[in-house]
Amino acid sequence: MGYKTILTVVTDEALAQSTIEHAAAIAKDCDAHLDVLCFGVDRTQTGYYYAGANAMILQESISRATADAEALAASCRKILTGYDCRWAVEESVAQLADIGRHVAGRARFSDLVVLPKPYGKDHGVELEPVTEGALFEGQTPVLIVPEGTAPTATPKCVVIGWNESSEALRSVRAALPMLGSAEKVHVLVIDPPQHGPNRSDPGGALSQFLARHGVKAEIDVLSKTMPRVSDLLTRHVQDVNADMVVMGAYGHSRFREAILGGATRNMLEQAQVPVFLAH
Repeated sequence: MGYKTILTVVTDEALAQSTIEHAAAIAKDCDAHLDVLCFGVDRTQTGYYYAGANAMILQESISRATADAEALAASCRKILTGYDCRWAVEESVAQLADIGRHVAGRARFSDLVVLPKPYGKDHGVELEPVTEGALFEGQTPVLIVPEGTAPTATPKCVVIGWNESSEALRSVRAALPMLGSAEKVHVLVIDPPQHGPNRSDPGGALSQFLARHGVKAEIDVLSKTMPRVSDLLTRHVQDVNADMVVMGAYGHSRFREAILGGATRNMLEQAQVPVFLAH
């Protein structure tokens, strides 16, 4: 079964074009409905107002966020007029500290969320809680789209970062509609365990599972020759000329409900191709 409801969240007009192009391409290919949620972000921290602040300041910040949402919605509607898919654009206002909850509420009833990279030059701080809200609280797979990548619903070559975790397996299951149309799928296993039931055939069970879904997969086993797993994954993506990565998303309870884990964050910081994540 393909994706039937696709959600994308827009908070920055500069990132809207690339994100919507990818989401619209997938929606058209899957005959899905695309929902675009445009947020004006109230960036004030109401708990830390200086003495003398009053309701007028609060109203001014809300009015500014409302105007931003309206401008974003108008821009997104203009972009979408050129795409042959079913779509709807909504506008809303959220405080920075609460935007993840709003996104999660909508993501729960979507099959896939398409978002821009949460990290990068001039990327707003709201992009990280938007991503976390969809992944962790919304429990929905997310496709992260770097700027400048060509939109496609059918990647030709995909690398799966496989470590036998439940997060990685859930990501593979969620990505099956895209994996099935790929010409090549590389299951990348880094430093497989020397003990355990799969020590003699790392990635074999996943390869069999994929083959029964019609996915053409091959297993690549590498030693950890670089300090970070994300560096090896990135280099392998370049070596095989992949145009999408599938991997599990990891979170750690800390100051917020969830914070993207080290390997996930590192991968998203340096990603040059779309990254498909699930938790």
